[in-house]
Amino acid sequence: MSYDPLYLKTKKIEPIIHLVFWSMVFFFPYIKYFGREGGYSMSFAHEFNALFFYMVPSYVVYLWFLPLKNKKKYIPLIFLIFIGNALIHYYADATFHNEEGHEHHRWRTILSSLVTYLSFSLVFFTVHSVKKMYAKQLELDMVKQEKERAELKALKAQVNPHFLFNTLNTIYANTLKKDDKAPDLILKLSNNFRYVLHEGQKERVTIYQEIEHLKDYISLQKERLTNKIEVIFSEDIDNPKKQIAPLLLIPFVENAFKYTSVLKGKKHTIKIRLKIQDNDFSFYCENPRLDAQKEIETNWEESGIGIKNTQNRLQLLYPDQYKLSIEESEALFKVMLSIAI
Repeated sequence: MSYDPLYLKTKKIEPIIHLVFWSMVFFFPYIKYFGREGGYSMSFAHEFNALFFYMVPSYVVYLWFLPLKNKKKYIPLIFLIFIGNALIHYYADATFHNEEGHEHHRWRTILSSLVTYLSFSLVFFTVHSVKKMYAKQLELDMVKQEKERAELKALKAQVNPHFLFNTLNTIYANTLKKDDKAPDLILKLSNNFRYVLHEGQKERVTIYQEIEHLKDYISLQKERLTNKIEVIFSEDIDNPKKQIAPLLLIPFVENAFKYTSVLKGKKHTIKIRLKIQDNDFSFYCENPRLDAQKEIETNWEESGIGIKNTQNRLQLLYPDQYKLSIEESEALFKVMLSIAI
């Protein structure tokens, strides 16, 4: 996944931000106490010692604890790390103080250290949360862009030149014969492309619209292939107003006609079933296959949206909401799709 330039730039300068933050922590006591803390002269070694024990728990939290998915079970361990770090910090700090009174402030010093660790942890928790939120937003933006690209690709691919040319030839032949079907075929072809170019750009369409689009396409193919195919189409829709992403089903239907059109003989059966019950939509498409793969024309193979692209669209549009099963044998090609809509 690629991120935008601002995010990459921010990640690149993050070490500098950390360096500035810890520099402020390091020099703050000098500014606060003017070089003398509690009556004794401050030293760089003393402040580096304190800085080290501030950084350890902060980065344990930032680099290890916060990225964990199941944080709750590690909270006791974090407290133990904090307490252990505070105790070691106290005894390490004692080497810089010779006064006997230093021991009388042991627990107050340890408690102060724990509060400081917690404060720094909150700072890094804020940094982590902002980064995570921004990265998540970028991820959502990327998914949206991928979806839009996939939709656009689907839209362009759906204008299948092979289908268009063959259908126009069929209409032309019917016109020459002065067949009364010609006007109806022109209307269906017009509806087909109007749907692709207009409804195909929408996020959702009604299942009724999608089915009507399929019917127009099937009708045109049946007219073109005449006696070569027999289509068994059935629908059981309890609510035709249910919404679905457009142009999801046509690639499978197109694929069925593509393979059947090159077979020899007549009355090859294509079965198409659609069903909606409550919020479950199911689609089934079956077509004969035989050795059709060897006979598929190059322009047929390269045109159309393709099943692979449809699988990508399904993943983008209905993540964790669909199940697609494709079964291939020497004789049959079957597609079973179910979507929770």
